[in-house]
Amino acid sequence: MPILEANAFEFMSRSTDQTRRVGMRLGAILERGDVVCLDGELGAGKTTLVQGMASGWGSTDPVSSPTFVIINLYRRTDDEKFAHLDAYRLESSGDAEMLDIEELLANGPLVVEWAPRIVDSLPDENLSIQLHWVEEEYRDMKFKANGEYYEDLLTTLQENILRGA
Repeated sequence: MPILEANAFEFMSRSTDQTRRVGMRLGAILERGDVVCLDGELGAGKTTLVQGMASGWGSTDPVSSPTFVIINLYRRTDDEKFAHLDAYRLESSGDAEMLDIEELLANGPLVVEWAPRIVDSLPDENLSIQLHWVEEEYRDMKFKANGEYYEDLLTTLQENILRGA
């Protein structure tokens, strides 16, 4: 029996810098309409990963957790916006319907922290990342591709990570 499900990849980060670099490699390959779903307990490294993703995508905006504002948008030189949604304070997918997720996807990639809380409002095809706090600096990241497009994206990410994370 395989340790991971099909279309999955696991990576152990040994520092916040390494988590950020993994995020940068992912951000560099994200395109308009891509959906990345994050889950993990408080302190698991979700926002650190998103900091790297936004940087790798090309934004120089400061990245912080949008827990209280729900959505942060990060810019780059073109018209695209990197949407960072935090679903922690949302009660259900019904709450997420007010956020116009389709509009966010039309303008750039969407990254959702606490994605399981609003899973019914998100596209079925996405890249899912489960983060676990292991100890002070160590974070376990399990990547799962949901859909053929995301299988290709995950393969590219895995190759990029193994070349130099």
